[in-house]
Amino acid sequence: MDILFIVDRIELKYFEFNDLVTNFWLIKEFLDRGNNVYITTIDNLSLVSGKAYTHCFKSYEKDGNIFYDKTDCQREIESFSLVMFRHDPPFDGDYLNSTYIFDFVDKTKTVVLNNPFAIRDFNEKMHAVYFKEYMPENIVTASKSDIMKFLNECGEIVLKPLNRCFGAGVMTLTKGDKNTAVIIDSMTNGGKTLAMVQQYIPAAKYGDKRVLILGEKVLPYCVQKLPSNDDFKFNDHCDANIIKGSLSDKEIEDFTNVAKGLNAKGILMAGLDVIDGKIIEINVTSPCYFIKENNHYYGCHLEREIVDYIETVAEKELCQLSVK
Repeated sequence: MDILFIVDRIELKYFEFNDLVTNFWLIKEFLDRGNNVYITTIDNLSLVSGKAYTHCFKSYEKDGNIFYDKTDCQREIESFSLVMFRHDPPFDGDYLNSTYIFDFVDKTKTVVLNNPFAIRDFNEKMHAVYFKEYMPENIVTASKSDIMKFLNECGEIVLKPLNRCFGAGVMTLTKGDKNTAVIIDSMTNGGKTLAMVQQYIPAAKYGDKRVLILGEKVLPYCVQKLPSNDDFKFNDHCDANIIKGSLSDKEIEDFTNVAKGLNAKGILMAGLDVIDGKIIEINVTSPCYFIKENNHYYGCHLEREIVDYIETVAEKELCQLSVK
């Protein structure tokens, strides 16, 4: 296949093989299987006379590493059999506009994962509430009085901006804190910006688990992301902060229901952040599968399993669409 990866700008800048980054494992595996893999970023997408194009760069493997040819080529997006849409948040106007480009891509010619229509209709914090039975108590609001009431009921809460990633801007707040007013005002932009507010889970001091969704399955691999020394949450992707995790039978059962629900919405690849059996966030834009760590802890080749699945989905969808 000819495959296009839409990656984050920082990943393009430091493209050479980085075993912390999911995209690079997948790109290398696709290359190892004889596919042609091109890379681009959302600012390289365009629309010309109603046709979707991209300026892109061809990647290649050498001595176990991956690189890309710096020669810019322009191609119609429909010339690719598969597009891996994996740009990182923030989900801002630029991100939103990039998803609109795919309104002009013929779905009978090109499979896009995750579906950009599904991504723009799914906020990673807010739409986790679709599965509220598996979440801590929460509200989404810009109202200071609503947050104060929720804080008084819960005793301790977590406040999250809706459109950022990697824990950016996430804060905890305890009842009676002298900075309560300023923290709420800062998070809600003076009562003008919605925020996710969740009941704090005491087990957060042990970190959160990354549960991996692939199709309608919950994968058996799991890592525990530990809080950094100077923070209450995981914010430093390094070996010291990632340990082997485990999933209970109940978690697998519960989160399989989530996987099926996400699939029905067009989201086939996702990462659940889980504390004490409760989902705190659902990553759908560019979910990290922690391939290096899971391969190490479980003796597996997770990248092969993921690419097997992606190839199966792409071949099945293209076959079905060509028949129609």
